[in-house]
Amino acid sequence: MSDSAALDSFLEKWRVRWPEWSVAEIFVAPARRDIAVAWFALLQEFEDTLNITGDPLPADAKLAWWREELHGWGAQRSRHPLGRRLEPVQASWSLLADALPALVIARESAATGDAAVAALIGFGEAVVAVEADVLGHAPTADAIVAQVLAGRLAEIGVASVPTHQQQTSEGSALRSWAAELVRRWGDPRRGARERRILATYAHARLGRLARQGETAPLPARPLILFAGWRAARGD
Repeated sequence: MSDSAALDSFLEKWRVRWPEWSVAEIFVAPARRDIAVAWFALLQEFEDTLNITGDPLPADAKLAWWREELHGWGAQRSRHPLGRRLEPVQASWSLLADALPALVIARESAATGDAAVAALIGFGEAVVAVEADVLGHAPTADAIVAQVLAGRLAEIGVASVPTHQQQTSEGSALRSWAAELVRRWGDPRRGARERRILATYAHARLGRLARQGETAPLPARPLILFAGWRAARGD
């Protein structure tokens, strides 16, 4: 597979997870679309190693490889297809590399919401530092962590809920943790335009989970479009 085809494969994998993006990307300048999707696809690679079930060794090895890879990006020594698009950006790639081990620790069940956030705050701060260079602006580390934890909840369900909230039924635990993450997240329309759009859709998914306790169907296309337009404007 050529580098171009391999890169397209990673970008498409992310797009499949976020079909809302195909509706709203018209609000993003064409020259910025590829780098934004590459950045979000890279973050998804990391989140996938956090949200594993079963044997952690392959995910641990993947994170170790990524740590070495990111350290090489500062010297223009990328090996991964995503690096062909991202490494030309002068960013704190080594800072992000050194934050990756937090994802291993964060797989452990947290006793409280505060503990779940604390386990990932260093990773969130590193993401903020790099995103400010990649996209020109970034939200807070707390918002990044809330979005990561929301994705974790969607992927692995009640196993990601802090243990003090698991005393109720599974549905109640899911809704309770989702509602807490909504509160911790705050306004998702912060950061660069691309982040505002993605975060608005992720926040909406989380809100549906908080209300219904399960993943609900996507809203109608006009509603997706309107939400993306408002997020792009920062309204």
